[in-house]
Amino acid sequence: MVDRAALIAAFLQNSPWVGWEQTPIAADASSRQYLRLRKGNNTAILMDAPPESGDETTKFARLAEFLNDNGLSAPRILAHAADQGLMAIEDLGSKDFAAQLREKPGDQAMLNTAATDVLIVLRTVSAPNDLPVMTPQVGAQMIDILGTHYTRSSVEDLQAEIESALSTNAHNPNTLALRDFHAENLIWRPERKGNDRVGLLDFQDAFIAPEGYDLASFLRDVRRDIPQNIVSQTINDYCTRTNAPAKFRAQLACLGVQRNLRILGVFARLATEHQKPRYLAFMPRVWANILRDLESPALGRLKRAVLAVVPPPTTDILNGLTP
Repeated sequence: MVDRAALIAAFLQNSPWVGWEQTPIAADASSRQYLRLRKGNNTAILMDAPPESGDETTKFARLAEFLNDNGLSAPRILAHAADQGLMAIEDLGSKDFAAQLREKPGDQAMLNTAATDVLIVLRTVSAPNDLPVMTPQVGAQMIDILGTHYTRSSVEDLQAEIESALSTNAHNPNTLALRDFHAENLIWRPERKGNDRVGLLDFQDAFIAPEGYDLASFLRDVRRDIPQNIVSQTINDYCTRTNAPAKFRAQLACLGVQRNLRILGVFARLATEHQKPRYLAFMPRVWANILRDLESPALGRLKRAVLAVVPPPTTDILNGLTP
């Protein structure tokens, strides 16, 4: 087994951050770990992404540069040992949207507008052409994890319905999607101006998707409830500013269903295989988000398919996923 602590110590020994105070930062659902490095008022972030766990840092570094070049605020890469999965990156700040909302719930509409500003930029950039592409076929394949870890049965029929729904409602992958665009991955920096107010953290899994994928991720946040009037206001604002066609709302709902069906499988896997049962607490909200988007008049057939195959996350279901 690779001694990650020894690798980190060696990486820092020959860096400007040798001897700096190290404070762990709460990790995300992946195997990556983070340390905040501090000396006086100066800080940086160490990202530890073990290659032996399937992580890699090159794509993150490349996309960070791309986002910064396009007027957004991703961390600058300060040092990088790609073969070891170690990076020192700029510290964009310690208060994410979620923390801001815990202090000031009334800021939700303002933060949604700031997030929408970022999404408006993302829809206009010419994304790197070597990123994966979420076609309807790929979108259907992505929910295979639902059957493996949540329903524990075949979901092939449901995948066929997902592919059909995407082909009808969200068939054109034409927009850079960061994929995990939600309140805990957006740093709020009110002292800055414009899009520099929003620090972007998690984008190493970015791909090309139908427009609205990240908007669905943001508005159907599985970790917190967003008042429905704010959701509607944000969608209206986005549609007005992008001159979206009427069918965009069905596209957004379809993407929301696809994404959250996959998340049920991902969270089930995290609980059962990675001993992270805290993700089970989010599942009822994931299910509620699915049901809400399935109310779209365009998704009647998909709704019947989902309800026929996917059980709601009742107490008995969740107990069966407890490690």
